[in-house]
Amino acid sequence: MYDNDREAGGTDMRENYQELIDEVSALLGTPATLEGRDFGLIAFGAHRNEDERMVMDPVRTRSILQRGSPAAVREWFESFGITRARGPVRIPPEPAAGVVMGRICLPARHGGVVYGYIWLLDDGAVDLHDPRLAAAMGTADRVGALLAGETRSAARAGELLGAVLRAAPVRRAAAVEELADALGPAGAGPVVMMAVSPWSPAGPGDAADRPGPPAVAASCPQSPGLAALVRLRSPEVLDPARAAAGDLLRSSRATAGLSAPRPDLEDLPGAWQEAVGAARAAAAEHSLGPVARWEELGPYRLLTGLPAGPADPAVRPLLRPAHRELARTAESFLDHAGQAGRTATALGIHRQTLYYRLSRVEQLTGLDLASGTDRLLLHMALKTARL
Repeated sequence: MYDNDREAGGTDMRENYQELIDEVSALLGTPATLEGRDFGLIAFGAHRNEDERMVMDPVRTRSILQRGSPAAVREWFESFGITRARGPVRIPPEPAAGVVMGRICLPARHGGVVYGYIWLLDDGAVDLHDPRLAAAMGTADRVGALLAGETRSAARAGELLGAVLRAAPVRRAAAVEELADALGPAGAGPVVMMAVSPWSPAGPGDAADRPGPPAVAASCPQSPGLAALVRLRSPEVLDPARAAAGDLLRSSRATAGLSAPRPDLEDLPGAWQEAVGAARAAAAEHSLGPVARWEELGPYRLLTGLPAGPADPAVRPLLRPAHRELARTAESFLDHAGQAGRTATALGIHRQTLYYRLSRVEQLTGLDLASGTDRLLLHMALKTARL
């Protein structure tokens, strides 16, 4: 919860991180970057240097632009024991992992636990016993204390969010009040719920055990994935939610769904159901994803609300693996409003081939594609099968 208007010592937490990283950059005369223990970007220091290799290092640039590092880079860094280190660690370049320049890593620890890393681009000029590095480690300790405090707050907020989503109606008002008290200004509306499914945390612990992307006020594991409460500046502008989803989906094959905005925390369970439906639709229909909004789902708003169960008996034969191509043809035909020419073009087949396949669909299902109600049944069944 890096930017949730949560205060520490009277100043915004994000500003604290930026000031501390700028302090390290100035102290050592080299660009510094702060990442969490999941390698998500928190802050970076600007630094002018005639050696463009240092300023435009590919890994640093990717971290700033994409707010994280790929798995190969993380594995290379962690192989030097940075998760256990208590002092500066020098890491040599590794072009195979995309690490063109070396690094000095300053672990940001608190209470014996590493909560993040300060990265310094290193051309070998700084000795690890340089007194400036000792001073920078003092700054790293301050960063670690801030991150530890945020992590505790994030864990508590995540527990309360989960309690709201699971609470019986008679207990919900009290649970919402507890969550609102814990979040303070960060929980003031408007808000949206976000579902990420499937969820696989990228680092130690789960999303509820560490700070999340900037706009995420609280998050917790919640079947079928991760539930996140995202604050908005305006109900018409969902950019913060999209950015948060992008951060959480980084290096992942998951999909995310966003509920319709809510003015406050009162209807989070309803918003959660919308978010789950949107995530399911994003996984089923690639044109909607990887981040889908409830308001933009079209017919999937209805289909995601249907109870899970076997397909309609008439359509089951068509859904067998042996008839996958026939099912695809039927769905495309219905998507194109029954227009044979457009369907044949979309599938890249001759019209006669299309007509043959459609006759086979009618034989397998017993449905009449000239009947509007039969078409509706078939279209709904094929779309629901995607879910």
